[in-house]
Amino acid sequence: MAYTHYDRLTALDASFLELESESVHMHVGSVGIFDPGATGDTTGGVDFDLILRQIEAGMLRAPRFRQKLDIAPITGHPVWVDDEHFNLLYHVRHTALPLPGDDRQLKRLVGRIMSEKLDRTRPMWEMWIVEGLESGQVALISKIHHCLIDGVSGVDLLASFMGRDETYSAPENEHRWMPRPPPSRAKLVLDEARRRASIPGKAISGLFRAFERPSKSFREASHTAGGFAQGLAKALSPASETPFNQPIGPHRRFDWTRFDLDVVREIKTKLGGTVNDVVLACVAGAVRRYLLDRGFEVDDIEFRVFVPVSTRQASQRGKLGNRVSMVVASLPVSEPDARKRMRQVTAETSEIKKSGQAEGTEAFEELGDWTSTGLITSLARLGASRRTFNLVVTNVPGPPEPVFLNGARLLESYPLVPLYENQALGIALFSYDGGLYWGFNSCWDRMPELHEFVLAIEQEFEDLRKL
Repeated sequence: MAYTHYDRLTALDASFLELESESVHMHVGSVGIFDPGATGDTTGGVDFDLILRQIEAGMLRAPRFRQKLDIAPITGHPVWVDDEHFNLLYHVRHTALPLPGDDRQLKRLVGRIMSEKLDRTRPMWEMWIVEGLESGQVALISKIHHCLIDGVSGVDLLASFMGRDETYSAPENEHRWMPRPPPSRAKLVLDEARRRASIPGKAISGLFRAFERPSKSFREASHTAGGFAQGLAKALSPASETPFNQPIGPHRRFDWTRFDLDVVREIKTKLGGTVNDVVLACVAGAVRRYLLDRGFEVDDIEFRVFVPVSTRQASQRGKLGNRVSMVVASLPVSEPDARKRMRQVTAETSEIKKSGQAEGTEAFEELGDWTSTGLITSLARLGASRRTFNLVVTNVPGPPEPVFLNGARLLESYPLVPLYENQALGIALFSYDGGLYWGFNSCWDRMPELHEFVLAIEQEFEDLRKL
């Protein structure tokens, strides 16, 4: 009998598939800009074959990139199976900007690439190698479905392809990859039936573990339940209606900016708080500017941001999939003073950390694993339809020193977070090699003035620096 293999998606991973629609594309992405180094060729382009070999070698540490979706009968739950027709050239693509390619042209290209959904009949990722940039630089645009990775696993994936030494080269394997046969329909049905039958036993064993440490377990459970209740209360009370919260179309704009990380740290040291507090204070001030410039009343506004928080343990590093919980923070958009806004943001995030919101949503995700993916999907759709939050802000720490792709140094890296229903803007940040890189993903039709918002972010950062 041939050895078969499949991997079951977690409820959280699967929810990103269910949230997708014609206008909502649930892929994450990034734009990396490289000094071409050894990847350059004699014509001023790049050695595409060399890059292909490096990506293929790196995939030895990320086998999920050779897997596609299948669906378990009856339950309809998605699983990963090896793609017997996998073709690397379909996923890694080569293009160029009209010379001399500038940032504006590159941003437009990124927007067009991110406006198309990924093909669910193939492994759900693409990489675009873009030459023709000014100064001979090269861009690598990645586009990966959110059901494969979150921010931290994306950083781990980066480590699969790149090294911290200029001479680093991903080790190649002489053995040819062979896909494992998928399971039969009968096996998928039987495995799902066994899994469902085991749910009561899992619950009972969890209770026994709780009684072994009653006082600690009771405190933890109370903290988690309180956090979940607080998150649910926000989900049931809508935030204010703003221009950021309208029905969106399928087309995307993308923009970016960069801050010096040492300056960000100096601000948080002088004014109190964390790097993420500085980020949220900049967002609060920029939102205020953006709304006031458009005649929007902000005195009594309730403006909230959705902030993913990583729950990935050290033992889970290097594994794909999502390990995040979700918290919702209110931003002081009505406050006109930048120093006071920073203080209010710090107080808000400190209160959230004490509340157990993150632990509450993590427990809810685990419950979804043992019951139905629909629990998580329904809560996410409820949040979008009832305007639980106004926009997403996610911040992922990256390597503090430079990394290289076969001698090509990564100079800049701008992340992209997907837009949810009725969310016209999403903000993602990535810290790398002394810089804090901002990526702004927006609906083409709903935010034609995206760059004005980016300029407002930069002005708020300058105001905080002066303080």
